[in-house]
Amino acid sequence: MERITAFLDPWADPTDSGWQIIQSLYAIGSGGLFGVGLGESKQKYLYLSEPHNDFIFAIIAEELGFVGCVVVITLFGLFIWRGLLTSMKADNTFGSLLAVGITSLIGIQALINIAVVTSSMPVTGMSLPFISYGGTALLIVLTCVGILLNISRNGAKV
Repeated sequence: MERITAFLDPWADPTDSGWQIIQSLYAIGSGGLFGVGLGESKQKYLYLSEPHNDFIFAIIAEELGFVGCVVVITLFGLFIWRGLLTSMKADNTFGSLLAVGITSLIGIQALINIAVVTSSMPVTGMSLPFISYGGTALLIVLTCVGILLNISRNGAKV
């Protein structure tokens, strides 16, 4: 319930439950159009609680600005488009459904993370695929991409 309350009005408790959202919005706002420069973020030092995991998109927005955010979102869009294209060209139903599932898994995870960072959704603790720190999450996502590449190359002969 505290997360939903912080989502609806983060400034009601700015030192506890609303802290991450407020600092994330400060980071996004201070990035401007082109950002403050790669590695020059101020919010990642003692302000954002998890700048390398859940709120990495806020740091990208601060360091690379609106342009960097558009590039990251475009790359995820291209990944989703290629995944769906792979699904449509798969040899059988299993390969097609597997490709759609993997593409949806990564695309929805990216969408949820970006929505959380921009305060469009309550905080969930979901990482940004390919970018967030964490060995296990990266290993699973890369394994899924390997399966997707196998479907793309060989149809569905998994």
